[in-house]
Amino acid sequence: MQIYLVGGAVRDHLLQRPIIERDYVVVGATPQQLIQQGFQPVGKDFPVFLHPESKDEYALARTERKNGHGYGGFDFYTSPEITLEQDLYRRDLTINAMAMNEAGDIFDPYHGQQDLDQRILRHVSDAFIEDPLRVLRVARFTARYHTYGFKIADETLALMQHIAQSGELEHLTAERVWKETVRALAEEHADVYFQVLKDCGALKILFPEIDALFGVPQRPEYHPEIDCGIHTLMSLQQACQNQFSTIVCFAVLCHDLGKALTPADVLPRHIMHEKRGIEPVKALCQRLKVPTEYQQLALKVCEFHLLCHQLFTLKASTIWKLLKNLDVLRKPEFVVWFSQACLCDARGRLNFEDKAYPQADVLQELAKQIRELKIDIPADLKGADIGEHLTEQRMIFIRSFMENHS
Repeated sequence: MQIYLVGGAVRDHLLQRPIIERDYVVVGATPQQLIQQGFQPVGKDFPVFLHPESKDEYALARTERKNGHGYGGFDFYTSPEITLEQDLYRRDLTINAMAMNEAGDIFDPYHGQQDLDQRILRHVSDAFIEDPLRVLRVARFTARYHTYGFKIADETLALMQHIAQSGELEHLTAERVWKETVRALAEEHADVYFQVLKDCGALKILFPEIDALFGVPQRPEYHPEIDCGIHTLMSLQQACQNQFSTIVCFAVLCHDLGKALTPADVLPRHIMHEKRGIEPVKALCQRLKVPTEYQQLALKVCEFHLLCHQLFTLKASTIWKLLKNLDVLRKPEFVVWFSQACLCDARGRLNFEDKAYPQADVLQELAKQIRELKIDIPADLKGADIGEHLTEQRMIFIRSFMENHS
């Protein structure tokens, strides 16, 4: 029985990146042998075991064969005769098809180290096209390693385009698409993930609402980058640079979906795009089964982001309506997330990247003080009159606050 560290842990070890997860492959063993040594079986489709102490995953060496559509359409075969080289052959990229033994020796039958040194993401074999999820994985790896200068090999991009054209992407479950996407949104260059999907033709299949933004013009005095799709990715880049949470990144991604629906005769103006965007945001979220909180924030940012930009010219009553829509008294984090997303929109424009955006800090501070505001309620007030009194006092406070921050 031989045990090897495999996949991402070896890749990140060679890149001198922190190793998050350690996965092992076991060659020359049976399930019974591992169970006898105290390993706990957890795999449903193929033999995967948890180490009795570290709880790291140990999988028996296996091969696989395509038997249906989607990422789950595979038969797996395992036996003590399966070699390490056979196991590594089924992996997606050469940089993920390396193994290391306990002595630190690297086994690299598919030249992953060479591709690592040359900063190339290359498929191991043409079997790459059998798993459509690999399109999303390669896009995510490109986003993760963009800082290192990694590029997708031309022949690998061609296979990704083939998958997009084959109809296989439609067989991916919403849960798998969302899982890969939210992981991509946590990367340092999440915008690259969507650019790769655009380049290989997958964006129009999986995210048609986002794909529709590309080629739609905007007024150059507000958007020197012109293109709505480019603006969206620039805004997402801002969210990544500021290390905002994935929920903010997703809201930024959705904030301008209504611009794809602007009537052609009024372009490049986008009057009421924030209202037109509500239905596309809902459609995208429902199709991908996006978590409720992500959907709620995306809808708020879509509908109300212009109000944040206009904060210093708004009436107190309008500001209070905005804060109520953001559930300021019960969900303080929503105002923070909302203002962060609006900042990304404001700076996600050519030559606007470092522009001051005091609206974000002012709105957050106002929300904080509104929550802490103590309001005396006259004893003779009852029912709806109490609510009216609270609203009146809050608007008086907002008016005074904004006068001091304009």
